[in-house]
Amino acid sequence: MRFNSLMVKSNLKILKLGGSAITDKAKPYHVRLNVLRRVVKEIAAAKQHPLIIIHGGGSFGHPLAEKYKLNMGFKGDWQIEGFIKTHQAMIDLNKIIVGMLIKEGVNVASIQPSAFLLTRKGRITFFKEEILERLLKLKIVPVLYGDVVVDKVKGFTILSGDQLAAKIALTFKAERVILACDVDGVYTSNPKIDKKARMFKILNLNQLKKLVEARKKEHAVKVSDVTGGMAGKLLEIIKPVKAGVKVYVVNALKSGRIFDALTKNDVYGTLIVKCEKS
Repeated sequence: MRFNSLMVKSNLKILKLGGSAITDKAKPYHVRLNVLRRVVKEIAAAKQHPLIIIHGGGSFGHPLAEKYKLNMGFKGDWQIEGFIKTHQAMIDLNKIIVGMLIKEGVNVASIQPSAFLLTRKGRITFFKEEILERLLKLKIVPVLYGDVVVDKVKGFTILSGDQLAAKIALTFKAERVILACDVDGVYTSNPKIDKKARMFKILNLNQLKKLVEARKKEHAVKVSDVTGGMAGKLLEIIKPVKAGVKVYVVNALKSGRIFDALTKNDVYGTLIVKCEKS
């Protein structure tokens, strides 16, 4: 194996585990252990490589980020405590997830996003992709997470796992991105409050853009989410979809959905593509 000759992994799959699925956002620092154990078993059973896993903050990172208004950037010394606590909370959640994956025999390595990237006004501008590429060449699965990171203009900011997933998908020309959340897919409206909401089986790029605009206007959640919720996810994946990356939105709370999304093309959920085949 030549380690000085790296190749872009065009068959890369990226699994984004939503914080709302693996934690209870209404209960601070509460992991849905039964859900996470099952999800980890599905990942192990799928035996996929190359694979990158990214997880959200859920009830670990979000309450602190909101309390200290970290997404606004540095406004005063009173936020430094919040920066430290939020970062540590994400490390704690990551440690739980990585530990479970190792126990199931998945070769993983925890990667701290704030140590290898920078943002400017909340958007990634510096990204050391070689670190991930070399881990993939070693057949190791990097496990990253949404994090509080250094920002060139704001001082610091919240980097969502969704923006991170989109950036990696574009950089490595990923085959697919799987957004595992707490609903079955993408709906015409919020299915948690609208019983008449209909799920899209497939969305093309033009439909996605229109839906994002509609969601921006109506976006409202009961539990605070500093990373934008579903509207934020859809906004971030526009560029990867435009580049030809397939995106699957599936329900991590339902048994077998993540396994299917990792191993099959016909998956229960929403498939988002650049254009539908005629």
